[in-house]
Amino acid sequence: MADKEPDPEVVFPVPHNRTVTYVKPTITRKNILVGDFTYFSDVDFESHVTHHYDFYGDKLIIGKFCQIGKGVEFIMNGANHQMNAVSTFPFYIFEKWNKSVPPLDVLPLKGDTIIGNDVWIGQKVTILPGVQVGDGAIIGAHSVVGSPVEPYAIVAGNPAKLIRKRFDDELIGLLLQLRWWDLPVTEINTLIPLLSDPHVEAVKKILLHRGL
Repeated sequence: MADKEPDPEVVFPVPHNRTVTYVKPTITRKNILVGDFTYFSDVDFESHVTHHYDFYGDKLIIGKFCQIGKGVEFIMNGANHQMNAVSTFPFYIFEKWNKSVPPLDVLPLKGDTIIGNDVWIGQKVTILPGVQVGDGAIIGAHSVVGSPVEPYAIVAGNPAKLIRKRFDDELIGLLLQLRWWDLPVTEINTLIPLLSDPHVEAVKKILLHRGL
């Protein structure tokens, strides 16, 4: 009998290993959205999403098949203090101070943090509020990311800067059209040899032949 398909709802997807988790089935917060098969090289992913207050309304959105290293931290908008007033102290988040939450339009909100699909985030990376990372990007370990990252770019450093593109623009365009992460699991299984092939020029020819 054929093996069953991979299950994105399994918490521990690596046999005999309790240090790698699929993130999606562990999420309890409504403002964190994670796609199928994205994994974290640790447990308790939500504890690595910090300063995430409901009244801000910001979301952390992560695509499918992302690979998130141990010690990664997603800093959300609650970490940003009001800088257009005399004091930056956030009285409104502490009890018994005579201050309600200011109107959101006077707070330094950067918007949702959005991570694309098939993104590799190295260990101990810090993602700052409102950052958008494109599909297929790679972020080097210990980087601090405060600016947008283009699809299939490699960035590293503090602040993270572009090292190079992973592929030429033609292949990047083909991959963004293919969107393999949205295909059925059975079809992804048949594409694994192509997705794992280091001969990228040959891969490009095959994708062109597919009529993408």
